[in-house]
Amino acid sequence: MREQIAALRDRSAPLARHRCTRHAAHVLRGQAQVDFLPSALTGALFSVALCAAGWAYGLYALLGTATGTATAHLFGVDRDRIAAGLEGFNACLVAVGSAVFLGPGHASTALLAVGGSAVVTVVTAAVARVLDTWQLPTLTLPFCLVATALTTAAPGFARVWHQGAAPAALPGTGGPPAGLSFTDLWHGLFANVAQIFFMPQWYVGALFLAGIFAASRTAGAMACLGSLTGTGTAWALGAPAAQIASGAAGYNAVLVAMALCGVFLPAGRRTAAYAVTGAATATVLTPALTALTAASGGHAFTWPFVLTTLVFLAAARAFPRLEAGSSARAGRPAELARTRSG
Repeated sequence: MREQIAALRDRSAPLARHRCTRHAAHVLRGQAQVDFLPSALTGALFSVALCAAGWAYGLYALLGTATGTATAHLFGVDRDRIAAGLEGFNACLVAVGSAVFLGPGHASTALLAVGGSAVVTVVTAAVARVLDTWQLPTLTLPFCLVATALTTAAPGFARVWHQGAAPAALPGTGGPPAGLSFTDLWHGLFANVAQIFFMPQWYVGALFLAGIFAASRTAGAMACLGSLTGTGTAWALGAPAAQIASGAAGYNAVLVAMALCGVFLPAGRRTAAYAVTGAATATVLTPALTALTAASGGHAFTWPFVLTTLVFLAAARAFPRLEAGSSARAGRPAELARTRSG
């Protein structure tokens, strides 16, 4: 399944004149596709953001994306998909996730990051074949499958797990929620964007957001709306202040909002309301999936985003007003770039 979504002009076109620069552009677009944007400029800004959190994370992201892209080339994946970065974003997340959860300073982590980034290309093809039956996109489902397998298995291997005892079940909140300060609030609004790449720093999120706006104002606006929705929902339901401030409570809401308004559905007032509903749903689903994965460390990854978005996209076909005629009224740009497809 191929979908025409994420409208923008790729400002990196001049880079594609030589083979090496073309490959570099494909890799950078792969990083940007984590947030649905086939822009090498955005991918470069994302690299800067990751390096601001720690240079190792920036290197792991590039390593994983390059590995996934090269594997796709080796297996003969459609060149248009590779050029748009569609074969790099799941690999990028696998590599960064490996660095975050297994420790970036170990040779075993680097090897697993490379291996996982190659395997996720195969998983992507398999998931695409299955979801194509319902004409649904793969999203980050391949990453979730591979990352869940890696983090669940890691404590069973002494040469892979370097963090002492295996992860224990996560405790519940217990008692009334702590007060949310203004600093917690605005930190959380930026950190929600950073946590898509597992980074809790608000300034990293600000850099990511700048990269999103550099490619698409609509995508940037929906990322902000999703962050507001995630933070507001988490606060209203009494999530711990630390989780809100670190972005752990609201990052799935950012992805859902972007996906449901302007990416897989046209941007408009109805789809914006639909996206807000989906973002709130994903925020509620996040602690549920964290509890289900507590025995292996409580890593929900982007499962809430994937499950919520697939359900809402499948349901959208029953709501004709969500797909009809809102794009021109919302000022959707004319030029379209192919991004995530099944």
